[in-house]
Amino acid sequence: MHIQTAQPATGRIGQWFRNAESWLDARGRVAWIAAMVLGFIFVWPVGLMLLAYMIYAGKFACSATHRKESAMFCSRKHDTRHSRAWNSSGNSAFDAYKAETLKRLEDEQEAFEAFLARLREAKDKQEFDRFMEDRARAASHPVDAREDVSPSVADAPPRPGSY
Repeated sequence: MHIQTAQPATGRIGQWFRNAESWLDARGRVAWIAAMVLGFIFVWPVGLMLLAYMIYAGKFACSATHRKESAMFCSRKHDTRHSRAWNSSGNSAFDAYKAETLKRLEDEQEAFEAFLARLREAKDKQEFDRFMEDRARAASHPVDAREDVSPSVADAPPRPGSY
């Protein structure tokens, strides 16, 4: 014989929240974001609570299931194309060729990035040298302060309303 006890009101509300969470989880991250946006639109504290819960519960994390669902929320390091590149195809000759090609491409990318860094450094050095030459030229030819003011502006009477 089982004695059933009355559930408090919080039990029913908690069950409703669990059902809502599982419903949103079944529909994916886009459903969570849509619920959060609607919460902000209609009752902003609800949207804020949903955002806090999504961050706390890790709903923004990029797991394997979420990557397939929507790649725009995951960073490049979790890109599915990159993770597929290292999976074995079953053909050892092709896998060796693929590994060699990927290594060569990575080396070329590193060399190109190093070239760009040297190019930026050369450009920065050229701009700095030009600045120093302009500064040295300005220091060797001091300009008299009175030469900068044109006589018409200095001798003109003040206009009405000016101080």
